Amino acid sequence: MPTLVTLSLIVLLALPGLAAADAVTEWNQVANAAVATAAQNPMVASRTTALMHAAIFDAVNAVEARYQPYKIATAAPAGASAEAAAIGAAHGVLTRLYPAQRATFDQALERSLGRLADGPARRDGLALGARVGADMVALRERDGADAPSVYRPTTTPGVYVPTAAAAGSQWGSVTPWVLARGSQFRPPAPPALTSAEWLRDAEEMRLLGAKTSTARTPEQTEIGRFWAVTGPASWDPFLRAVAAAPGRSLLDNARLFALAEMAAADAYIAVFDAKYAYNFWRPITAIRNGDTYGGAVARVADWEPLIETPMHPEYPCAHCITSAAIAAVLEAELGSSPFREIVLTSPTAPGATRRWTSAKAYTDEISSARIYAGVHYRTSTVVGQQMGRQIGELAVRQYLRPR
Repeated sequence: MPTLVTLSLIVLLALPGLAAADAVTEWNQVANAAVATAAQNPMVASRTTALMHAAIFDAVNAVEARYQPYKIATAAPAGASAEAAAIGAAHGVLTRLYPAQRATFDQALERSLGRLADGPARRDGLALGARVGADMVALRERDGADAPSVYRPTTTPGVYVPTAAAAGSQWGSVTPWVLARGSQFRPPAPPALTSAEWLRDAEEMRLLGAKTSTARTPEQTEIGRFWAVTGPASWDPFLRAVAAAPGRSLLDNARLFALAEMAAADAYIAVFDAKYAYNFWRPITAIRNGDTYGGAVARVADWEPLIETPMHPEYPCAHCITSAAIAAVLEAELGSSPFREIVLTSPTAPGATRRWTSAKAYTDEISSARIYAGVHYRTSTVVGQQMGRQIGELAVRQYLRPR
Protein backbone atom coordinates (compact mmCIF):
# COMPACT_ATOMS: atom_id res chain seq x y z
CA MET A 1 0.00 0.00 0.00
CA PRO A 2 1.27 3.54 -0.74
CA THR A 3 2.66 5.50 2.15
CA LEU A 4 1.71 9.13 2.65
CA VAL A 5 3.29 10.97 -0.24
CA THR A 6 3.14 14.65 -1.12
CA LEU A 7 3.94 15.41 -4.73
CA SER A 8 3.71 18.51 -6.87
CA LEU A 9 2.18 18.66 -10.31
CA ILE A 10 4.79 21.24 -11.33
CA VAL A 11 6.85 19.60 -14.06
CA LEU A 12 9.43 22.31 -14.66
CA LEU A 13 11.76 20.66 -12.20
CA ALA A 14 15.46 21.13 -11.58
CA LEU A 15 16.61 17.77 -12.88
CA PRO A 16 19.59 17.25 -10.52
CA GLY A 17 17.17 17.33 -7.60
CA LEU A 18 14.71 14.74 -8.85
CA ALA A 19 13.76 12.18 -6.27
CA ALA A 20 12.87 8.72 -7.55
CA ALA A 21 11.93 5.30 -6.25
CA ASP A 22 13.58 3.67 -9.27
CA ALA A 23 14.52 4.32 -12.91
CA VAL A 24 10.87 4.15 -14.00
CA THR A 25 9.68 7.01 -11.80
CA GLU A 26 12.89 8.98 -12.23
CA TRP A 27 12.59 9.02 -16.01
CA ASN A 28 8.90 9.70 -15.81
CA GLN A 29 9.80 13.00 -14.17
CA VAL A 30 12.47 13.63 -16.80
CA ALA A 31 9.83 13.08 -19.50
CA ASN A 32 7.37 15.43 -17.76
CA ALA A 33 10.03 18.13 -17.66
CA ALA A 34 10.90 17.56 -21.33
CA VAL A 35 7.27 17.95 -22.36
CA ALA A 36 6.96 21.17 -20.35
CA THR A 37 10.16 22.56 -21.87
CA ALA A 38 8.85 21.78 -25.36
CA ALA A 39 5.48 23.40 -24.46
CA GLN A 40 3.55 20.50 -25.94
CA ASN A 41 -0.19 20.10 -25.68
CA PRO A 42 -1.62 17.31 -23.49
CA MET A 43 -2.28 14.95 -26.40
CA VAL A 44 1.28 15.08 -27.69
CA ALA A 45 2.57 14.82 -24.13
CA SER A 46 0.54 11.64 -23.62
CA ARG A 47 2.12 10.16 -26.74
CA THR A 48 5.57 10.90 -25.31
CA THR A 49 4.93 9.24 -21.97
CA ALA A 50 3.18 6.24 -23.55
CA LEU A 51 6.03 5.75 -26.00
CA MET A 52 8.74 6.01 -23.36
CA HIS A 53 7.03 3.77 -20.82
CA ALA A 54 6.13 1.12 -23.42
CA ALA A 55 9.83 1.02 -24.34
CA ILE A 56 10.90 0.84 -20.69
CA PHE A 57 8.54 -2.06 -20.08
CA ASP A 58 9.68 -4.05 -23.11
CA ALA A 59 13.33 -3.47 -22.16
CA VAL A 60 12.94 -4.45 -18.50
CA ASN A 61 10.72 -7.38 -19.38
CA ALA A 62 13.30 -8.63 -21.87
CA VAL A 63 15.64 -9.10 -18.91
CA GLU A 64 13.10 -10.60 -16.49
CA ALA A 65 10.82 -12.36 -19.02
CA ARG A 66 7.70 -12.51 -16.83
CA TYR A 67 5.13 -10.95 -19.17
CA GLN A 68 4.20 -10.82 -22.83
CA PRO A 69 5.99 -7.85 -24.46
CA TYR A 70 4.03 -4.92 -25.81
CA LYS A 71 5.66 -4.77 -29.25
CA ILE A 72 9.44 -5.21 -29.03
CA ALA A 73 10.34 -8.84 -28.34
CA THR A 74 14.09 -9.25 -27.92
CA ALA A 75 16.50 -11.50 -26.06
CA ALA A 76 18.54 -9.97 -23.24
CA PRO A 77 22.19 -10.91 -22.73
CA ALA A 78 22.67 -13.16 -19.71
CA GLY A 79 23.16 -11.09 -16.56
CA ALA A 80 22.08 -7.78 -18.12
CA SER A 81 20.90 -5.15 -15.64
CA ALA A 82 17.15 -4.51 -15.82
CA GLU A 83 17.56 -1.02 -14.35
CA ALA A 84 20.20 -0.12 -16.93
CA ALA A 85 17.82 -1.41 -19.61
CA ALA A 86 15.10 0.93 -18.30
CA ILE A 87 17.51 3.86 -18.32
CA GLY A 88 18.73 3.08 -21.82
CA ALA A 89 15.19 2.78 -23.18
CA ALA A 90 14.05 6.08 -21.66
CA HIS A 91 17.15 7.93 -22.83
CA GLY A 92 16.86 6.40 -26.29
CA VAL A 93 13.25 7.53 -26.70
CA LEU A 94 13.62 11.04 -25.32
CA THR A 95 16.77 11.90 -27.27
CA ARG A 96 14.97 10.99 -30.48
CA LEU A 97 11.79 12.88 -29.64
CA TYR A 98 13.55 15.99 -28.30
CA PRO A 99 17.02 16.24 -29.85
CA ALA A 100 17.37 19.87 -28.71
CA GLN A 101 17.28 18.67 -25.08
CA ARG A 102 20.00 16.04 -25.56
CA ALA A 103 22.38 17.63 -23.05
CA THR A 104 19.73 17.48 -20.32
CA PHE A 105 19.01 13.82 -21.05
CA ASP A 106 22.72 12.98 -21.08
CA GLN A 107 23.06 14.53 -17.61
CA ALA A 108 20.10 12.48 -16.38
CA LEU A 109 21.66 9.38 -17.91
CA GLU A 110 24.93 9.89 -16.06
CA ARG A 111 23.10 10.50 -12.81
CA SER A 112 20.98 7.36 -13.21
CA LEU A 113 23.89 5.15 -14.20
CA GLY A 114 25.90 6.47 -11.28
CA ARG A 115 23.77 4.35 -8.97
CA LEU A 116 24.82 1.18 -10.79
CA ALA A 117 28.18 -0.56 -10.64
CA ASP A 118 30.10 -0.34 -13.89
CA GLY A 119 30.65 -3.61 -15.72
CA PRO A 120 29.12 -5.97 -18.29
CA ALA A 121 25.68 -6.04 -16.59
CA ARG A 122 25.31 -2.27 -16.80
CA ARG A 123 26.74 -2.01 -20.31
CA ASP A 124 24.62 -4.86 -21.70
CA GLY A 125 21.45 -3.55 -20.07
CA LEU A 126 22.06 -0.02 -21.36
CA ALA A 127 22.66 -1.25 -24.90
CA LEU A 128 19.55 -3.43 -24.78
CA GLY A 129 17.41 -0.52 -23.60
CA ALA A 130 18.81 1.80 -26.25
CA ARG A 131 17.87 -0.70 -28.98
CA VAL A 132 14.35 -1.12 -27.64
CA GLY A 133 13.90 2.65 -27.34
CA ALA A 134 15.03 3.19 -30.94
CA ASP A 135 12.73 0.42 -32.17
CA MET A 136 9.72 1.80 -30.29
CA VAL A 137 10.23 5.28 -31.75
CA ALA A 138 10.52 3.77 -35.24
CA LEU A 139 7.32 1.81 -34.65
CA ARG A 140 5.40 5.05 -34.02
CA GLU A 141 6.95 7.21 -36.73
CA ARG A 142 3.90 7.01 -38.98
CA ASP A 143 1.15 6.95 -36.34
CA GLY A 144 -0.49 10.14 -37.61
CA ALA A 145 0.45 12.34 -34.67
CA ASP A 146 1.97 14.96 -36.99
CA ALA A 147 -0.98 15.07 -39.42
CA PRO A 148 -2.10 18.63 -40.18
CA SER A 149 -5.36 20.01 -38.84
CA VAL A 150 -8.01 20.49 -41.53
CA TYR A 151 -10.81 21.56 -39.20
CA ARG A 152 -13.20 23.91 -41.00
CA PRO A 153 -14.91 26.54 -38.83
CA THR A 154 -18.60 26.98 -39.56
CA THR A 155 -19.44 30.35 -41.08
CA THR A 156 -21.12 32.03 -44.01
CA PRO A 157 -19.25 34.06 -46.63
CA GLY A 158 -17.99 37.33 -45.21
CA VAL A 159 -18.96 36.63 -41.57
CA TYR A 160 -16.20 36.72 -38.94
CA VAL A 161 -15.56 33.73 -36.68
CA PRO A 162 -12.80 33.48 -34.04
CA THR A 163 -9.57 32.48 -35.74
CA ALA A 164 -7.77 30.58 -32.97
CA ALA A 165 -6.89 27.11 -34.24
CA ALA A 166 -9.05 24.26 -32.96
CA ALA A 167 -6.96 21.76 -30.99
CA GLY A 168 -6.76 18.05 -31.72
CA SER A 169 -9.05 17.89 -34.74
CA GLN A 170 -6.88 15.15 -36.30
CA TRP A 171 -6.06 13.31 -33.05
CA GLY A 172 -8.90 10.81 -33.29
CA SER A 173 -7.12 9.31 -36.31
CA VAL A 174 -3.81 8.70 -34.52
CA THR A 175 -2.86 5.01 -34.38
CA PRO A 176 -3.99 3.72 -30.96
CA TRP A 177 -1.83 1.84 -28.46
CA VAL A 178 -4.33 -0.73 -27.20
CA LEU A 179 -7.57 0.06 -29.03
CA ALA A 180 -8.37 -1.31 -32.47
CA ARG A 181 -9.36 2.19 -33.66
CA GLY A 182 -10.16 5.57 -32.16
CA SER A 183 -13.90 5.08 -32.65
CA GLN A 184 -14.01 1.71 -30.87
CA PHE A 185 -15.86 3.12 -27.84
CA ARG A 186 -17.46 6.14 -29.51
CA PRO A 187 -20.52 7.05 -27.40
CA PRO A 188 -24.04 7.98 -28.57
CA ALA A 189 -24.65 11.60 -29.53
CA PRO A 190 -24.96 14.22 -26.79
CA PRO A 191 -28.46 15.01 -25.47
CA ALA A 192 -30.83 16.80 -27.83
CA LEU A 193 -31.29 20.49 -27.08
CA THR A 194 -34.98 19.82 -26.47
CA SER A 195 -34.34 17.09 -23.88
CA ALA A 196 -34.79 17.39 -20.13
CA GLU A 197 -31.22 16.12 -19.69
CA TRP A 198 -29.78 18.96 -21.76
CA LEU A 199 -31.87 21.61 -20.04
CA ARG A 200 -30.78 20.30 -16.64
CA ASP A 201 -27.11 20.31 -17.68
CA ALA A 202 -27.26 23.78 -19.21
CA GLU A 203 -29.04 25.33 -16.23
CA GLU A 204 -26.61 23.72 -13.79
CA MET A 205 -23.73 25.08 -15.82
CA ARG A 206 -25.19 28.58 -16.02
CA LEU A 207 -25.41 28.72 -12.23
CA LEU A 208 -22.48 26.60 -11.04
CA GLY A 209 -19.82 27.07 -13.71
CA ALA A 210 -19.82 30.86 -14.05
CA LYS A 211 -16.70 32.80 -13.13
CA THR A 212 -18.80 34.93 -10.78
CA SER A 213 -21.02 32.08 -9.50
CA THR A 214 -22.55 32.48 -6.04
CA ALA A 215 -23.88 28.91 -6.13
CA ARG A 216 -20.41 27.35 -6.11
CA THR A 217 -18.71 26.91 -2.72
CA PRO A 218 -15.14 28.09 -2.07
CA GLU A 219 -13.96 24.48 -2.03
CA GLN A 220 -15.65 23.80 -5.37
CA THR A 221 -13.95 26.86 -6.82
CA GLU A 222 -10.61 25.57 -5.55
CA ILE A 223 -11.27 22.14 -7.11
CA GLY A 224 -12.21 23.71 -10.44
CA ARG A 225 -8.95 25.67 -10.57
CA PHE A 226 -6.86 22.80 -9.20
CA TRP A 227 -7.72 20.58 -12.16
CA ALA A 228 -7.05 23.16 -14.84
CA VAL A 229 -3.80 21.20 -15.18
CA THR A 230 -4.21 18.41 -17.76
CA GLY A 231 -2.30 15.65 -19.53
CA PRO A 232 0.48 13.55 -17.97
CA ALA A 233 1.23 16.37 -15.52
CA SER A 234 -2.16 15.65 -13.94
CA TRP A 235 -1.89 11.86 -13.59
CA ASP A 236 1.82 11.07 -13.35
CA PRO A 237 2.28 12.39 -9.79
CA PHE A 238 -0.56 10.08 -8.70
CA LEU A 239 1.12 7.12 -10.46
CA ARG A 240 4.48 7.97 -8.91
CA ALA A 241 2.89 8.01 -5.46
CA VAL A 242 1.54 4.51 -6.05
CA ALA A 243 4.85 3.33 -7.49
CA ALA A 244 6.72 4.54 -4.39
CA ALA A 245 4.90 2.03 -2.15
CA PRO A 246 7.20 -0.43 -0.34
CA GLY A 247 7.65 -3.84 -1.92
CA ARG A 248 7.10 -2.87 -5.55
CA SER A 249 9.71 -4.07 -8.03
CA LEU A 250 11.18 -2.30 -11.05
CA LEU A 251 9.15 -4.55 -13.37
CA ASP A 252 5.96 -3.92 -11.34
CA ASN A 253 6.37 -0.20 -11.89
CA ALA A 254 7.42 -0.55 -15.51
CA ARG A 255 4.24 -2.50 -16.22
CA LEU A 256 2.00 -0.14 -14.22
CA PHE A 257 3.28 2.94 -16.03
CA ALA A 258 3.18 1.31 -19.47
CA LEU A 259 -0.44 0.21 -19.07
CA ALA A 260 -1.57 3.50 -17.55
CA GLU A 261 0.21 5.74 -20.06
CA MET A 262 -0.98 3.73 -23.07
CA ALA A 263 -4.56 3.69 -21.75
CA ALA A 264 -4.48 7.45 -21.16
CA ALA A 265 -2.96 8.10 -24.60
CA ASP A 266 -5.72 6.03 -26.20
CA ALA A 267 -8.28 7.88 -24.09
CA TYR A 268 -7.18 11.08 -25.80
CA ILE A 269 -7.45 9.43 -29.22
CA ALA A 270 -10.93 8.11 -28.43
CA VAL A 271 -12.21 11.36 -26.95
CA PHE A 272 -11.02 13.48 -29.87
CA ASP A 273 -12.59 11.04 -32.30
CA ALA A 274 -15.90 11.60 -30.49
CA LYS A 275 -15.46 15.35 -29.98
CA TYR A 276 -15.09 16.10 -33.67
CA ALA A 277 -17.70 13.51 -34.68
CA TYR A 278 -20.33 15.48 -32.71
CA ASN A 279 -18.83 19.01 -32.62
CA PHE A 280 -20.97 19.91 -29.59
CA TRP A 281 -20.92 23.45 -28.28
CA ARG A 282 -19.21 24.61 -25.12
CA PRO A 283 -21.11 26.19 -22.21
CA ILE A 284 -19.92 29.71 -23.02
CA THR A 285 -21.40 29.41 -26.50
CA ALA A 286 -24.64 27.79 -25.38
CA ILE A 287 -25.34 30.21 -22.55
CA ARG A 288 -24.51 33.34 -24.52
CA ASN A 289 -26.91 32.05 -27.19
CA GLY A 290 -29.65 30.89 -24.85
CA ASP A 291 -32.30 32.71 -26.88
CA THR A 292 -31.59 30.68 -30.03
CA TYR A 293 -33.06 27.33 -28.93
CA GLY A 294 -36.38 28.12 -27.34
CA GLY A 295 -35.29 30.21 -24.38
CA ALA A 296 -35.62 27.38 -21.85
CA VAL A 297 -32.18 28.33 -20.53
CA ALA A 298 -31.74 32.02 -19.81
CA ARG A 299 -29.35 33.88 -22.09
CA VAL A 300 -26.51 35.57 -20.20
CA ALA A 301 -24.76 37.94 -22.55
CA ASP A 302 -21.56 38.25 -20.53
CA TRP A 303 -21.36 34.69 -19.07
CA GLU A 304 -17.80 33.40 -18.60
CA PRO A 305 -16.51 30.11 -17.16
CA LEU A 306 -14.29 29.89 -14.08
CA ILE A 307 -11.30 28.82 -16.20
CA GLU A 308 -10.43 29.38 -19.83
CA THR A 309 -12.41 27.16 -22.21
CA PRO A 310 -10.22 24.67 -24.14
CA MET A 311 -10.15 25.14 -27.92
CA HIS A 312 -11.97 21.99 -28.96
CA PRO A 313 -15.57 20.68 -28.89
CA GLU A 314 -17.20 19.89 -25.55
CA TYR A 315 -18.47 16.30 -25.76
CA PRO A 316 -17.21 14.10 -24.16
CA CYS A 317 -14.96 15.35 -21.33
CA ALA A 318 -11.27 14.67 -22.06
CA HIS A 319 -10.01 15.12 -18.50
CA CYS A 320 -12.70 12.68 -17.35
CA ILE A 321 -11.82 9.97 -19.86
CA THR A 322 -8.06 10.09 -19.20
CA SER A 323 -8.43 10.06 -15.41
CA ALA A 324 -10.94 7.19 -15.58
CA ALA A 325 -8.58 5.18 -17.80
CA ILE A 326 -5.82 5.71 -15.22
CA ALA A 327 -8.21 4.77 -12.39
CA ALA A 328 -9.19 1.52 -14.14
CA VAL A 329 -5.54 0.49 -14.47
CA LEU A 330 -4.84 1.39 -10.84
CA GLU A 331 -7.83 -0.57 -9.60
CA ALA A 332 -6.65 -3.61 -11.55
CA GLU A 333 -3.26 -3.20 -9.88
CA LEU A 334 -4.36 -2.33 -6.35
CA GLY A 335 -8.00 -3.37 -6.09
CA SER A 336 -10.87 -1.00 -5.35
CA SER A 337 -10.43 -0.94 -1.57
CA PRO A 338 -9.11 2.28 0.02
CA PHE A 339 -5.37 2.78 0.28
CA ARG A 340 -3.26 5.16 2.29
CA GLU A 341 -3.77 8.81 1.58
CA ILE A 342 -2.14 10.38 -1.48
CA VAL A 343 -1.69 14.14 -1.34
CA LEU A 344 -1.07 16.40 -4.36
CA THR A 345 -0.68 20.08 -5.09
CA SER A 346 -1.28 21.87 -8.38
CA PRO A 347 0.43 24.70 -10.28
CA THR A 348 -3.01 26.02 -11.30
CA ALA A 349 -4.24 26.45 -7.70
CA PRO A 350 -1.30 27.72 -5.62
CA GLY A 351 -1.60 26.81 -1.96
CA ALA A 352 -4.33 24.23 -2.50
CA THR A 353 -3.88 20.60 -1.42
CA ARG A 354 -6.15 17.72 -2.41
CA ARG A 355 -6.24 14.22 -0.87
CA TRP A 356 -7.62 10.82 -1.93
CA THR A 357 -7.63 7.25 -0.66
CA SER A 358 -8.92 5.61 -3.85
CA ALA A 359 -8.50 5.92 -7.59
CA LYS A 360 -12.26 6.36 -7.96
CA ALA A 361 -12.29 9.36 -5.61
CA TYR A 362 -9.49 10.91 -7.69
CA THR A 363 -11.31 10.59 -11.02
CA ASP A 364 -14.69 11.57 -9.53
CA GLU A 365 -13.18 14.81 -8.26
CA ILE A 366 -11.73 15.57 -11.69
CA SER A 367 -15.17 15.09 -13.27
CA SER A 368 -16.76 17.45 -10.75
CA ALA A 369 -13.94 19.94 -11.32
CA ARG A 370 -14.83 20.30 -15.01
CA ILE A 371 -18.38 21.26 -14.05
CA TYR A 372 -17.21 23.74 -11.41
CA ALA A 373 -14.74 25.15 -13.94
CA GLY A 374 -17.54 25.90 -16.40
CA VAL A 375 -16.17 23.89 -19.32
CA HIS A 376 -18.14 20.59 -19.30
CA TYR A 377 -21.75 19.55 -18.78
CA ARG A 378 -22.53 16.78 -16.29
CA THR A 379 -23.60 14.29 -18.98
CA SER A 380 -20.26 14.76 -20.71
CA THR A 381 -18.37 13.90 -17.53
CA VAL A 382 -20.40 10.72 -17.01
CA VAL A 383 -19.87 9.59 -20.60
CA GLY A 384 -16.15 10.44 -20.43
CA GLN A 385 -15.70 8.31 -17.32
CA GLN A 386 -17.54 5.38 -18.90
CA MET A 387 -15.30 5.51 -21.97
CA GLY A 388 -12.13 5.82 -19.91
CA ARG A 389 -12.96 2.79 -17.78
CA GLN A 390 -13.62 0.72 -20.89
CA ILE A 391 -10.23 1.67 -22.29
CA GLY A 392 -8.31 1.07 -19.06
CA GLU A 393 -9.98 -2.29 -18.50
CA LEU A 394 -9.25 -3.35 -22.09
CA ALA A 395 -5.57 -2.41 -21.69
CA VAL A 396 -5.22 -4.53 -18.55
CA ARG A 397 -7.20 -7.43 -19.99
CA GLN A 398 -5.38 -7.71 -23.32
CA TYR A 399 -1.85 -6.33 -22.89
CA LEU A 400 1.31 -7.10 -20.90
CA ARG A 401 -0.21 -10.32 -19.62
CA PRO A 402 1.78 -12.83 -17.54
CA ARG A 403 3.55 -15.44 -19.62
